[in-house]
Amino acid sequence: MNIVPKVSIGLSLLVSGSYAFSQVSIKSQIQKPNIILILVDDMGYGDLSCTGGVQYKTPNLDRMAAQGIRFTNFLSAQAVCSASRAGILTGCYPNRVGISGALMPNSVIGLNPSEVIIPEILKEKGYKSAAIGKWHLGDNRQFLPLQQGFDEYLGLPYSNDMWPVFFDGSRNISKEYARKLNYPELPLIRNNDKIQELKTLDDQSGLTTSYTETAIDFIKRNKSNPFFLYLAHSMPHVPLAVSSKFKGKSEQGLYGDVMMEIDWSIGEILKTLKNNGLDKNTLVIFTSDNGPWINFGNHAGSTGGLREGKGNSFEGGQRVPCIMKWPGHIKEGTICNKLASTIDILPTLASITNSPLPEKQIDGVNILPLMEGVENANPRETFLYYYRKNSLEAVRKGDWKLVFAHPGRTYIGFKPGVDGFPGEVNENFPIEEGLYDLRRDPGERYNVKEYYPEVVVELKKLADEARVDLGDDIQQIEGKNRRISGRINLN
Repeated sequence: MNIVPKVSIGLSLLVSGSYAFSQVSIKSQIQKPNIILILVDDMGYGDLSCTGGVQYKTPNLDRMAAQGIRFTNFLSAQAVCSASRAGILTGCYPNRVGISGALMPNSVIGLNPSEVIIPEILKEKGYKSAAIGKWHLGDNRQFLPLQQGFDEYLGLPYSNDMWPVFFDGSRNISKEYARKLNYPELPLIRNNDKIQELKTLDDQSGLTTSYTETAIDFIKRNKSNPFFLYLAHSMPHVPLAVSSKFKGKSEQGLYGDVMMEIDWSIGEILKTLKNNGLDKNTLVIFTSDNGPWINFGNHAGSTGGLREGKGNSFEGGQRVPCIMKWPGHIKEGTICNKLASTIDILPTLASITNSPLPEKQIDGVNILPLMEGVENANPRETFLYYYRKNSLEAVRKGDWKLVFAHPGRTYIGFKPGVDGFPGEVNENFPIEEGLYDLRRDPGERYNVKEYYPEVVVELKKLADEARVDLGDDIQQIEGKNRRISGRINLN
């Protein structure tokens, strides 16, 4: 009578096989974590409660930092909108891919579709992807997210101040800013089509909520397969706008209200992950595109004591907040003081998901060892501070930063603006060559080049190598390895 043993053996094999299959499935799932990259606009290094922000609270971001890793030396690719975003998505210095500054509405250029960006490297691993929020890499149809590898898109094609509306929300535009009269109404785009025109600040007040709800819907629809969500908030870029549920809630006025709403958005995303059982298999990255636009005064963020701000290669323009959370991989409460950048995100995600890197040259490095707390890991030793079209304004190695003589933006010596109006700036202030020890002097107040001539020589060699590769407008060097942006065929 062998029937029972045979059934037992069959059940045993079935259970064993199911267990083995489940282990393979679990391992496969772990190798394909969901990825959420949250980018905010013009947020300063000192704008979070955990980095010194006052008069408002950011409890969700503070909790995210406590449960993950917070970087203290994290640099944006460049200190301005379009260039910064090109760096994030391509893993390249923006000038390598032909993007500089902030692209205007109806621009004839955009990110070249031949560049391989994050959603495209992940697509080969079965990832679904969505871009939600500010795009700013070309508003012509051929440059929009769906033509760059994303499956879905909802957002503004450029900055929320590029519209025919004055700083006070009226249509009474002064002669000084007459260029605004040439801007079209601000288009909200779904996939490739305009679905709404935003004409008032009240229209913009719903952006953060709309982006958040769309992101949550995407997460819920894709909880059974790996996904990449790129959530690029339009705020706190001016003009500031906030929903009624947060208006007047902070002690810092409108900017604080906006910051509280952004923090709420982060909390809603994290709550959605937990409620859908996705939190343990999702890497969440939070950062800013550049530092604060500080001549906007009470409508601008804080650099946390760093020098200058947006549009400048001093630390206030490019050192930004960065928090990452990934349970089981990133130790809770980690603070990383090592150098890292937004251009490192693409190669890091490629490593995590075992995805192929782009065939074309990139500049980012894999910072997963920093995220996982590998002892003595230091994948990024150097960084190049390019600005304007292709000007090499500074280089960094370790804690040493050499700033080259160049004409640059300064906010120093000017009265900040108030209530949405900008204060004056000098766009061509003669900045002198200076060497700064960022460990002792993160505010770049003390030029020590006379005391460390050997460091100056070493950093100038690094700059010379960069100029051969990427060029330098200051020294009128073209560079051998720059690629061209995409361009509309006007014929």
